[in-house]
Amino acid sequence: MIVWLGVIALESTDMANAANTGRLLRFLLSFLPGDMARSIYEVTHFLFRKGGHFVGYGILALLFFRALRAASARCSLPLAAWAVVLTAAVASLDEFHQTFLPSRTGSVRDVALDTCGALCLLTIRLLHLWFTRNRPSPPCPSAAAD
Repeated sequence: MIVWLGVIALESTDMANAANTGRLLRFLLSFLPGDMARSIYEVTHFLFRKGGHFVGYGILALLFFRALRAASARCSLPLAAWAVVLTAAVASLDEFHQTFLPSRTGSVRDVALDTCGALCLLTIRLLHLWFTRNRPSPPCPSAAAD
């Protein structure tokens, strides 16, 4: 979790501003024919950046949830709620930090997107836990069969 928080902090710097991620994307799209690359650049860049928010903070929420479950014997649902709260707090601090950088902008919409990513990935994880917990276990092989 600490490493992932470091990755988020690093991506909050000028290193991951729109101009820099745009240069990387232009390089990757340069292998496509010229007209196609230009026509899909804006949409792809937008999806790349916003998808990074969604997935990155979803992973952070899963890591918070895992850490909370390891430290507690409580029910998963309240721990998932705490993981969302912690993720939203980190997202808010990250966006606040970006307001001080000339090449970045802090956005309440990005905090909402980050929190949605946390909610979606945690919902998938909780459903996975619920379905695997309520699935009957396979029968044990009997010793008499040997």
